[in-house]
Amino acid sequence: MPKFPDLAEYAAAIAPIIDAAHVNVHASALKAVTRLAETSGVTPGLLSDLRFALPLRPVTRAQLADVYRYREAGVQEHLREGTLGENDGVLRLTAHGLEFIHRLYELHAAATERVWDGHDLPGLAGLAGRVLDEAGRAPGSALKAVVPPYEPEWATQGVVLFNRLAVLRYHRADAHAAAWQAAGLSAAEIVGLRDGPLRAGIESDTNLRAGAPYGVLSADERDTLYEGLLKLV
Repeated sequence: MPKFPDLAEYAAAIAPIIDAAHVNVHASALKAVTRLAETSGVTPGLLSDLRFALPLRPVTRAQLADVYRYREAGVQEHLREGTLGENDGVLRLTAHGLEFIHRLYELHAAATERVWDGHDLPGLAGLAGRVLDEAGRAPGSALKAVVPPYEPEWATQGVVLFNRLAVLRYHRADAHAAAWQAAGLSAAEIVGLRDGPLRAGIESDTNLRAGAPYGVLSADERDTLYEGLLKLV
């Protein structure tokens, strides 16, 4: 019997596992990334957050507002440091910015090798990729701004999985935003909303929306993805 026959239940269960696996790599790489930022004089900021998008495509200020729904994006330091350039509200990665992202990838590769060694990273990356391919890319969504992820040929399977999980988190974020918008709330209102029937209803709606792309996997594959990611935490 599958562990989670219901897609909404599965989405609710796997979301914190994806978050934990993602945070685990960031935590493992933190000291090295901090040293890199200090020695290079570059602010990680957007370069780290959108490391899987900026090398492939520019982003607009409007798209940044979708990606950073609950806080300011913080663009000015990147313009000042010359890692991003802007023209008519369109932000593009510079050669200096791309160099920093490539060095980030090297640090993340080392981190995933430390914390995820011995696990089936290609298999998990393949399953995550199929879910990501199935996920909706609605206009005005954060996901639309960050797919497909940047996966150079030299990227390790650990980095590929790490970034695909990061991008999957934006699909759930879009599902959550759609749910609270359907409930008539603003970003500020959902941030301040306390536990209760309204929040519970929004979370339930979020899981329904977020669960849909996992339907591309068989029940056994969903169990494999869940159990495999759980071992990475």
